[in-house]
Amino acid sequence: MLPYTIYSPNSGITLCSWLSNNWNECKKKLNNHGALLFRGFNIEDVIAFREAVLSATPEILDYEEPSTPRTKVNDRVFTSTEYPADQRIPLHNEMSYRRTWPKYLWLWSQKAADSGGQTTLADYRRVLQRLSNKTREEFKSKGVLYERRYNTGFDLTWQQVFQTEERRIVEEKLRSESVDFEWLDEEQLITRQVVQGVMTHPYTGEESWFNQANLFHPSSLPEEVQLALEAALGVGIFPRMAKYGDGTLISESTLIEIRAAIDAETVYPDWKNGDVAVVDNLAVAHGREPFSGARKVYVIMASPMHCNFSLPNEDMRCKHGTL
Repeated sequence: MLPYTIYSPNSGITLCSWLSNNWNECKKKLNNHGALLFRGFNIEDVIAFREAVLSATPEILDYEEPSTPRTKVNDRVFTSTEYPADQRIPLHNEMSYRRTWPKYLWLWSQKAADSGGQTTLADYRRVLQRLSNKTREEFKSKGVLYERRYNTGFDLTWQQVFQTEERRIVEEKLRSESVDFEWLDEEQLITRQVVQGVMTHPYTGEESWFNQANLFHPSSLPEEVQLALEAALGVGIFPRMAKYGDGTLISESTLIEIRAAIDAETVYPDWKNGDVAVVDNLAVAHGREPFSGARKVYVIMASPMHCNFSLPNEDMRCKHGTL
């Protein structure tokens, strides 16, 4: 069952106090189900949401090197992805394109949409099992290369992503995280980073699909958008690209297989006002359905974890063109 729903035992208890006493049991359920939904608890505002999260997972993260726009509404509390209401956000593991990402993703529905707007979920352990042995092994051994081109006139700028106007600060940060980079001119920047495609859960030992290849690959865009980008930037050039970690292309048939596996495992739980959910980011991916009306969902990312993936040999690494 995804998510596993926990109802408030009485109308007077706060989620903060309940989690303080029951988080260890919740973690056991998370290891099994991958996502929990807390319903009927008293969440009055963003501050109460933050306090509840801190009572369970005291180490919360900033949204560093974002791939989508969000607004900070409190200390390390953000709006959910600010994306047009009529468009779907594909499922993905939060920040899995980086070498540091949250283990837990907390969401609070202050106001549910009038229609649609579900935070879609998919158990990526089950998605991995649906894939062919060939696809599983290629992503497990090669990982994923994420390439981003900044200041092309499309997508976020490097100034927005790194929150600075100083190239020197950007370079220092990229070097500290072992990210390859190249300045094409004074403003245009390319970064390339190889991280995992499959993750072994540190607590359960289970393997799961853990990447954003389906989201970063340009085939996730409508055909007319792809053509417009290529007309503006050049054939085969996009603001974002996902390849295998050795730099070889991911075939269209493989991406079709991946998306079919994700679709088969996707569930569409409805939000109610006041709901709080916690997602094990290593096991379960999330997305968003189109919606109508005012939808207000807030996000906290908690419990940072670090990628230790590396390509098995230097020859494979050299294929993707270390800059």
